[in-house]
Amino acid sequence: MSGVTDLSSIIKAYDVRGVVPQELSPTVARAIGEAFAREVVAPEGASRVVVGHDMRESGPGLVEAFAQGVTSQGVDVVRIGLCSTDGLYFASGSLDAPGAMFTASHNPARYNGIKLCRVGARPVGQDSGLAQVRTRAEELLDGTAGAAGPDGAETTPGVIGDVDLLAEYAAFLRGLVDVSTVRPLKVVVDAGNGMAGLTVPAVLGSAAGLPALPLEIVPLYFELDGTFPNHEANPLEPANLVDLQAAVVAHEADIGLAFDGDADRCFVVDERGGAVSPSAVTALVGMREITRELAAGRTPTIIHNLITSRAVPDLLGAADARLVRTRVGHSFIKAEMASHDAVFGGEHSAHYYFRDFWFADTGMLAALHVLAALGSQDHPLSALAEMYTPYSASGEINSTVSDAAEAAERVREVYTRAYPEAVVDTLDGMTVSHWDGQHPRWWFNLRASNTEPLLRLNVEAADEDIMIKLRDDVLSLVREEKDA
Repeated sequence: MSGVTDLSSIIKAYDVRGVVPQELSPTVARAIGEAFAREVVAPEGASRVVVGHDMRESGPGLVEAFAQGVTSQGVDVVRIGLCSTDGLYFASGSLDAPGAMFTASHNPARYNGIKLCRVGARPVGQDSGLAQVRTRAEELLDGTAGAAGPDGAETTPGVIGDVDLLAEYAAFLRGLVDVSTVRPLKVVVDAGNGMAGLTVPAVLGSAAGLPALPLEIVPLYFELDGTFPNHEANPLEPANLVDLQAAVVAHEADIGLAFDGDADRCFVVDERGGAVSPSAVTALVGMREITRELAAGRTPTIIHNLITSRAVPDLLGAADARLVRTRVGHSFIKAEMASHDAVFGGEHSAHYYFRDFWFADTGMLAALHVLAALGSQDHPLSALAEMYTPYSASGEINSTVSDAAEAAERVREVYTRAYPEAVVDTLDGMTVSHWDGQHPRWWFNLRASNTEPLLRLNVEAADEDIMIKLRDDVLSLVREEKDA
């Protein structure tokens, strides 16, 4: 219908993301705040919402508008100010309140967004409340929402208060992993002008009043600046790791850490400047958590998405863990984490999830685990990481296509004909695996983007030559547009 608000372009499967103010304006933020209070907060019986924001200039204004929407429904708002996304999850978990984090992660400065969660940092996604929030917000913007209560009685507005939880957040993470007794390490950290510039000094340094750790921190781009003047705060792109890799070598450091804009993802670089794959980090941290679970007499469960290296189920399964494979995406991972009471979960995108952190993702806790593992033995990180990297991987490669379904079907037809013994599954996109005994000789996954005309390809094989040939063959098929 003409004139009816449609928020589908900014309220996606997992969160809210849009250009400010053209798509995500204070008016829209207020409507989302009121809708969140009606559709998520009230049904849970919560009396307050905790709200934080990253370093983007538009953050405080959007937070204020969102808070007005929440308080209009008689719900209080606790503002925690500047924070990382996992800092907001900590606040939600420790205060036992639903939460809203204003961030657009690694997106350019003109964007902002909202990550919503229920009490205890439980996710709000398309299938867990976000669709209802969107519908209600659209109705509010169109003036068709109606009264919040059953009798339309006037509601006493909630109140807005402020609290600083950075010190508590830092102390909580320090209490989960002991890094105080490791050998001295020189650590280069690239904050990308994002929120790690606030959280790293608090957790790895002594800015939060905690005792100093045996770590020499070499900071890169710690100044909070939502315009990202040095490089995009997206370490998943190799170009954004170049400065960190050079600094690690120049400073003769033991390790490099890079965080994205809202500091919920952590990427690792070894002493030679080589990138350590998130799958290797998943295996390394998973092994530490498995050891702890077994020592406590529990059978450990580890969650991994279908894009992670097959080294993860191979190595962790051999260590007596139960492995659960899921779709890509934090809402799916968090749901599986809670359902299986999993101790740990990892994704290829460097999101790491912990039972001890309300089943939510925190790059800082993963960083502490890597530092503890590295510092508790004498080998360099490159040797340690090699133990968890037995296969050759392509990384994620995007292809623009006019018809993603048609391109994927073209690949399926060719490979099932050439390799009739190959295994095809459709858990998330299409995964084709060619097995050698109990282990895959190679596999690839094709997933269509939810928002763009893209096919995302990930390839892994027993050696680099096979991986390169498979990667190039699949890409040529994907990018082969049929004649009109």
